[in-house]
Amino acid sequence: MRTEDGGWQRCHPPCFVRCLEFAGRSVTIRAMIQRTRIAQILAAPVPAEPAPVTVCGWARSRRDSKAGISFVDLSDGSSLTGLQVVIPATLPDYADLVKRIHTGTSLRVDGDLVASQGKGQAVEVQAKAVEIVGDLDPEAFPIQKQATSLDFLRTVPHLRARTRTFQAIMRVRSVLAHAVHRFFQERNFIYVHTPIISGEDCEGAGKQFRVTTFDPAKAPRAADGAVDWAQDFFGREVHLTVSGQLEGETYACGMGDVYTFGPTFRAENSNTPRHLAEFWMIEPEMAFCDLDGDRAVACDFVRYTVTEAIRLCATEIEFLEKQQSPGLRASLEKLATSEFAHLTYTDAVAALKKSGAKFEFPVEWGVDLQAEHERFLVEQYCRKPVVVTNYPKEIKAFYMRVDPDGRTVSAMDVLVPRMGELIGGSQREERHDVLVARMKEMHLDPARYAAYLDLRRFGTVPHAGFGLGFERLVCLVTGTANIRDVIPYPRVPGWCP
Repeated sequence: MRTEDGGWQRCHPPCFVRCLEFAGRSVTIRAMIQRTRIAQILAAPVPAEPAPVTVCGWARSRRDSKAGISFVDLSDGSSLTGLQVVIPATLPDYADLVKRIHTGTSLRVDGDLVASQGKGQAVEVQAKAVEIVGDLDPEAFPIQKQATSLDFLRTVPHLRARTRTFQAIMRVRSVLAHAVHRFFQERNFIYVHTPIISGEDCEGAGKQFRVTTFDPAKAPRAADGAVDWAQDFFGREVHLTVSGQLEGETYACGMGDVYTFGPTFRAENSNTPRHLAEFWMIEPEMAFCDLDGDRAVACDFVRYTVTEAIRLCATEIEFLEKQQSPGLRASLEKLATSEFAHLTYTDAVAALKKSGAKFEFPVEWGVDLQAEHERFLVEQYCRKPVVVTNYPKEIKAFYMRVDPDGRTVSAMDVLVPRMGELIGGSQREERHDVLVARMKEMHLDPARYAAYLDLRRFGTVPHAGFGLGFERLVCLVTGTANIRDVIPYPRVPGWCP
């Protein structure tokens, strides 16, 4: 709080509410409630003697016994497992109190932590005082004790963090995010923050979100009637980035190995369970690296992050296996220890055609592989994760290195069970003239990529990298079918709650 001489001093716990005179006014200062997190309680040994404790959280359920005792399953978000709170009828206003406790009611409980006398939990809190911090109308609250479908929970994204399923997914997401940074930091990669607003289109597809300060009804026009972007904030047309790759390459060609991990945006009008308009991308770029080196890092990355999730999220994975994905843990353990098969695109197409399997999308050399083709290669043909390389240049981006045959590029896709494509990458085209020719083939203006081309003019080197949509990794590890359920607030066509 502010002191008389204008400085600051810390509020001393266990104060919860303090009042002071500040600038002639009475100001209420709310300090953090001194509480113990449920995860900490459950991880500690069972106390031999009753131990005083304060816990805060939300009621998941309440049941009342005939003996005049109520049992509340309390969750504070720190653990998938809740903590049983025993409320005796001897508490003041017991009858009125318990009638107000419903699924979702927030509580503060002061009591004694003791060994539980019932089944299903090692410890419980014998309540001595219960404060209802936040009431609710049980008829209006959309989250109930019973299981709620993920389809419905997408309509209330601001409340779905109250459910066990979403808490489990978000904890896995948090652990995976940390594992991403550890993987690259342990290998001496430099973390680079690439811009969210970009004037370039990395993919060359044009499906970008425009960023402008113009009023759409009053945008200034040039002589030809087109919007005069020179008068806009940046003096040119700019968009939300679809990838940090191009900027990542510039730093790799000066610092060696770098990676970026941040939000990206694509304005594809796609409503599939595999696509989002806003998502997070992991993109390493490595100087003096070819396609084989790129492939090795990608496979190591998958094994590392999956291993970390198994190690640190055993409870969450076990819960999600029962809830939505039978066999999840076994499949992750197999993936974490797998050697990845390697097929060229040409060999993959030959295997698919020879298989005799009936596919919705016919397979011919020159067409992109679909999810059904990818899963067949992983789950039936190779029976292990697969890296497919050397795709036809016509179906890949302009920046991928053209192979000696002139027909294919040094590209790769990493395919995994239950998911199909997880990672896409390539050796980047380091030859200036070849890159300019590729841009012109794809009707891109080389002048817009002058900085990118400078890397090829001034000390060019072979370099490679890959991109991984983080939400796809979370889907893989949690066994979640729809990508909208692994990000806190999904952004998709027609939906931005």
